Amino acid sequence: MLATSVGTHFFWITSRAAGVVALLLASASVAAGVAISGRFGRLRGPDLRVTHEALSLAALAALVLHAFALLGDSFFHATIPDLLIPFVMNYKEPYMAIGIIGGWGMLLLGLSYYARERIGINRWKALHRLTAVAWILGVIHTLGEGTDAGQPWFLALTVAAVAPVALLLAARILTTPAPATREIP
Repeated sequence: MLATSVGTHFFWITSRAAGVVALLLASASVAAGVAISGRFGRLRGPDLRVTHEALSLAALAALVLHAFALLGDSFFHATIPDLLIPFVMNYKEPYMAIGIIGGWGMLLLGLSYYARERIGINRWKALHRLTAVAWILGVIHTLGEGTDAGQPWFLALTVAAVAPVALLLAARILTTPAPATREIP
């Protein structure tokens, strides 16, 4: 009986689990990225960059699994265009479309790191800052879509993952660099 139950819900459960993992990893990655780019003192350095890259790639892998596991779900009946093109599938709109747009943003902006030399470092940095917007879209998708969205345990997990990153982003946005001063002899 357990095998039958798991078999009929395997793809849905896989997608749910991968979505939760993607949220946790993306949140940690954005936090690391903000720490690298911000004025947070000792939080910079090569180790944090490697951690940020690893978290980003793991989040992207979980995101891809989250979407494509739905192709096998016997209830959802999604097609590839349903999963890749916003507003094609009329399911819990606008949250589905927001998730697709956020997913594409995370994927393209995250992988742009590997094309930064071609893009130009300054242009890449400006583009890469938009990753936070894609992450926010993912959070909106998380809260508006899915079976667990209103469950207390899921809301607590989401707040635990999102609140620290939101605070780091707010600190990064609200802190302006101190103007350079010269001492007059």
